Amino acid sequence: METSNRELQAAEYLERHRIKELVSYLTSALLFFRPEKPREYLISLLERLRIAKVTGVAFPFFMDNSNIVAMFEMMDPSGRGTISFVQYKEALKTLGLCTEDEDLKDDGHIITLDKFKEEVNKRMKEICEKTKGKDSESYQTAAGLLLLH
Repeated sequence: METSNRELQAAEYLERHRIKELVSYLTSALLFFRPEKPREYLISLLERLRIAKVTGVAFPFFMDNSNIVAMFEMMDPSGRGTISFVQYKEALKTLGLCTEDEDLKDDGHIITLDKFKEEVNKRMKEICEKTKGKDSESYQTAAGLLLLH
């Protein structure tokens, strides 16, 4: 009984502080950039996130169109120009643009590069729009919304 209570408390703690999203974001950035000194890179990234929260200065989200294309191409190694719905959903989760419990509907259509770029950009824009506010604490970019509260 005590173990399940501790597990529940741990799960609530991770959820409340969005630790899973933080770890997912850090891992994605690490694998995307593959720095020579990964520990120093992660420390630097966390420090920039902390500064962004304290100062209200927007933290730059690491995906632009060339990065989106590169990610798509990694999921489409044969160069068919399409990815599966499962790959699409996992990519959105990896980028922090889709929650675990979000119910994405598989319409049976394949995901093209254009559709992938459109959806990633749309979701990044939605998150950024949610973060704009009058005070500095409410202005954060997509990564800030996911990682800092």
